Amino acid sequence: MRIITQNHTYKYESEKICRIYFPSEKVTFAEAADAAAEDRTILTRVEQAQNGLTFCCEAFIDGKTAAATLTAKPEDVPDDAAGEKQLARVMADVLTQLTGIKPPWGILTGVRPSKLMRTCVDLYGAEGAKEKFRTFFGVSPEKTALALDIDARQRPIVDGVGPQDYSLYVSIPFCPTRCAYCSFVSHSVAQAKKLIPDYVRLLCEELALTARIAQQKGLRLQTVYIGGGTPTALSAEDLKTVLEALNTHLHANRTSEFTVEAGRPDTVTPEKLRVLKNAGVTRISINPQTFSDPVLQAVGRRHTAAETVEKFRLARELGFDDINMDLIAGLPTDTYEGFCESLQTACALGPENVTVHTLALKRAATLAADASPQTAAAGETARMVDLSRRQLYENGYVPYYMYRQSKSADNLENVGWAKPERLCLYNVYMMEELHTVLACGAGAVTKLVTPGDRDIRRVYNFKYPYEYISRFGELLSRKKEIEEFYG
Repeated sequence: MRIITQNHTYKYESEKICRIYFPSEKVTFAEAADAAAEDRTILTRVEQAQNGLTFCCEAFIDGKTAAATLTAKPEDVPDDAAGEKQLARVMADVLTQLTGIKPPWGILTGVRPSKLMRTCVDLYGAEGAKEKFRTFFGVSPEKTALALDIDARQRPIVDGVGPQDYSLYVSIPFCPTRCAYCSFVSHSVAQAKKLIPDYVRLLCEELALTARIAQQKGLRLQTVYIGGGTPTALSAEDLKTVLEALNTHLHANRTSEFTVEAGRPDTVTPEKLRVLKNAGVTRISINPQTFSDPVLQAVGRRHTAAETVEKFRLARELGFDDINMDLIAGLPTDTYEGFCESLQTACALGPENVTVHTLALKRAATLAADASPQTAAAGETARMVDLSRRQLYENGYVPYYMYRQSKSADNLENVGWAKPERLCLYNVYMMEELHTVLACGAGAVTKLVTPGDRDIRRVYNFKYPYEYISRFGELLSRKKEIEEFYG
């Protein structure tokens, strides 16, 4: 697919819109005004008009042609971001004509549609925001209602954020095995066993330094989230060491929310659950992804559906009353009926949170390297996600946070659902970028945020465990950026 750009520099947004309709095609650009209109070419142009700017698009795809223009008043294009959106509207009009695809999120390509909804509600009110989403951005009524509902759920959390509040993320980048759909930086425990003792020791040192900086700057810790990887891939002893460091230096057990991902049921043991409980962990994840054994095998998860149920009930017996379960819509070999059964099983168990992800085929995932991965047919994942919305509402769950990823099946979203009053605060703080998140461990990214300010500064830790260990001194020096940010 070739995109010709004339009189504008909106390449990034043009490519994003193109990928909504043609997700797997390679996109190239040409800027010559006289470039030939070959097949599989999209011509985009911006022209100065008497009453503003005219945005034009003409496409030649598989022997078919379509074109559209839109003229915007000067006040409607105050900057490049607004210009990008106007061109996106024209491109979407043309590509919908040619393909028959009407994207549920319209021209929105960003990660955080709920954050955009909050901005629109602040500017135009709820009804005005709804109109903006549906008519300007082209978002479907169902997705508009979802974004509006999430905004309403988040408002009390947003309003309660203080300027010195922060959350802490701790990365444990180890797993028992790598799932076929996973694109995170994680290593199998067998592969990285020699690294774990040094990793745990240095992580505790990084936590201690981070705590000192936070205390010196008068920051207030609100939530703690230990993710990965799979934190419970560590031994009970190593897990205890990390948790003791968190409680010694940061008093994690005194926060309003202390989460640990026990995402792989095959890593959950009574001993590890007791370690978590004794350390003051208030919330855990036990993630089935699906309750179909054949689908679990297809994606490389070495546990059964029955084991997931067993470990969930064990956690309940040991006193965990805030549990999340992840499901993924669109997994290889799964069907609409199979997803329906998984959803029903999750609802019957009654976890406080259910997070529904849409399968995203990222380049780093082994599944993406498969020449023809057996993922759900076009439109089937959308049926699964729509089913989850209806059934979770019916079972007393409410949507409270959302994000989107590139290369998601049917260009859909990931949504966190919770029982009312059991919303995961960390997920909202982090995804909506409401306050600073200090991050420790390999692959972790600190986000320094001033509430209400769009300027976010990022501080990156080294990506891989071996690099984290070998360059630890350099990593610690980066912590000075936190001190500089808070003055």
